[in-house]
Order: sequence, then structure tokens, then C-alpha cells
Amino acid sequence: MPYTTNEDLPLSVRTHLPPHAQDIYREAFNHAHDHYPEADEGRIHRIAWAAVKRVYEKIAGQWVRREVWDRHP
Repeated sequence: MPYTTNEDLPLSVRTHLPPHAQDIYREAFNHAHDHYPEADEGRIHRIAWAAVKRVYEKIAGQWVRREVWDRHP
């Protein structure tokens, strides 16, 4: 089920990720949901988390934006 707003995201996403990371998660989830309709929801959530981890990393329990030079092209 695609997410319309960040408020629709699972509680685990809303309470742990900053707003921009939530946007990334929602957009990646919705994109994967549209492009892989046969995939189970668990796989789609893993795709969304992978998208977040390209831009954010967890340091000392907090999700922070990666430095520009840490990002892969």
C-alpha cells in the first residue's frame, strides 16, 4: 500500500527518521511498490530503507545526513 504522506508511514519510520529521510523512505517505497507489484511488502520496505541509507547514516542512535564526500555516485 503506497503512502500518501509521512504521517501514513509506519511508526518505526516516523519516530526514528528526520523529516527529509521520511520523504526519501516514502518516495522510495511508493516507487518500488509501483515498479515491483509482485514483490512482498517486506522487500519493498527493505528497498526504502536502502534508499534512506544512501543519504543518511545512524551515528550514536541518531540518523544524520551523510557528508557529501561519503555518497556514492
